[in-house]
Amino acid sequence: MSLRNILTAIALCAVTSSATAVHGQTNLSQLKADINALIATSGAEVAVAWRPLDAKPGEEILINPALRFHAASTMKVPVMIELFRQADVRRLRLDDKVAVTNQFTSIQDGTPFVLAATEDSDGETYKALGKKLSYRELIDASITVSSNLATNILIEHLGARNIQATVDTMGASGMQVLRGVEDQKAFDAGKNNTTDALGLLALFEAIGKGKAVSAKASAEMLEILKRQKFNDGIPAGLPAGTIVAHKTGTITRIHHDAGLVYGPRPYVLVILTRGIPDQKVSAKLMADIATIIARATS
Repeated sequence: MSLRNILTAIALCAVTSSATAVHGQTNLSQLKADINALIATSGAEVAVAWRPLDAKPGEEILINPALRFHAASTMKVPVMIELFRQADVRRLRLDDKVAVTNQFTSIQDGTPFVLAATEDSDGETYKALGKKLSYRELIDASITVSSNLATNILIEHLGARNIQATVDTMGASGMQVLRGVEDQKAFDAGKNNTTDALGLLALFEAIGKGKAVSAKASAEMLEILKRQKFNDGIPAGLPAGTIVAHKTGTITRIHHDAGLVYGPRPYVLVILTRGIPDQKVSAKLMADIATIIARATS
């Protein structure tokens, strides 16, 4: 076992016993200190936001809440919200089918680019190239298996500016959606989708409270988020059987997880990390943070 792993194990053992309930209430100051101690052992840049859906004033934990990160695939959550918004105003229907294509336009210079199936976590959508899939099928792939191809098709139809406008009206402008995925020319120019913990907190809080578009739309989005296939972050640190509606995001040295945890008292938890090259290590860090929060707030 490496020295870092030993230190992390020691820190986790200490914090899971210290951030306990005091007279029936969580000691939030101690819990925040315990999370910061765990983060310090990682050597990474980390942001955390925690808030119960029925939070009392000031009942939250915010660590580096406005620190900006590359959004990675967490930006697929606002894409989903905008899809349901446009369906709500009858601009489209979720069961409408659209062509599955693999040619997109760079926001940097207007030139075309394509996605590589080998670089995508979803191979199934590529099998439908030249055919049609419904918006419902595309958003399911975008969220549950984090399909880049499905996401870019959706953005082409929904419009990145519309997605951002909806995010802004929700008070979540910490999330900035400029473009689709794998636009290398835009990436090289520094034109990236970015987020902070507060932006994702606002989005998931709206979904959890039934206020993202409508109660019906929010409920449908929750069901999609619950089918998330990548569960080595937040869910891995929670008691077995805990329902989590969440979205992950990973690129090189970036690893995020954000969502709704349905424990005895449902809450939003956002964890953003930067600087850890091994995703197994960053996943373990997020799981450990989720563990100490779950133990201290149950």
